[in-house]
Amino acid sequence: MPEGDTLFNAAARLRPVLAGHRLTRFEAPRLRGRPPAVGTAIEGVEAHGKNLLVHFAGGLTLRTHLRMSGSWHIYREGERWQKPAHLARAVVGADSGWLAVCFQAPVVETYRRGGGEPDALAGLGPDLCRAVPVDAVLAQVLERSRRFAGQATTLGEALLDQRIAAGIGNVYKSEACFAARLHPGTSMALVGDADRARVWRLAAEQLQANLGRARRATYGGGLAVYGRAGRPCPRCGTSIARTRHGDQARTSYWCPRCQPLPETS
Repeated sequence: MPEGDTLFNAAARLRPVLAGHRLTRFEAPRLRGRPPAVGTAIEGVEAHGKNLLVHFAGGLTLRTHLRMSGSWHIYREGERWQKPAHLARAVVGADSGWLAVCFQAPVVETYRRGGGEPDALAGLGPDLCRAVPVDAVLAQVLERSRRFAGQATTLGEALLDQRIAAGIGNVYKSEACFAARLHPGTSMALVGDADRARVWRLAAEQLQANLGRARRATYGGGLAVYGRAGRPCPRCGTSIARTRHGDQARTSYWCPRCQPLPETS
């Protein structure tokens, strides 16, 4: 699933070709909600957590959530697309001469601003890509972690819970836990407020450090543990471990030596 930095960067690419222009084409074969009318002004493009929002004049907003398969592409009008047209879930054309095409997104809907956000947006915690300074939202993140993460919830599951803080996926979950020297399988009952603040702060700093970058880096010019199962830990040389945990069996990577699982006895 694309993470918060991916959506932030996608919004940054779409913004100059859509925002401030008028809509010349709109197609969304599986749209939930009303389509914007051709000729409507496009007021802005932004990311909110893992959602990409296109705002139109009159209060209408297009929301897409890419989940595992979706992606946004930009093309000149008439340019050949890199993916088949039948995979397009939203096509937004502007009088700038550009098309923004969203492929394979499972969530494509419109809603009226001011009439109450969709539950998927209203329930989100602070967006860590936009939390500057990070310390300004940490008290809220800690409070939400106590509200939404039960004692038996693992730290890895809590970091992925967008109700606590928005933007973290499997990559930054694993990388932030490594940076904090915390095992992602640690029960939240064993993670105190100081460690909670530290790991969410690190995740936010890593997300923000990668905004606008084509290649993610969190440690020494690359990633420390994510996708490196069986390879040596960059700190101690121990083989990186991988497992799936939680109800959704999400993948985590960690160093068994640098990030030991706490004893519960």
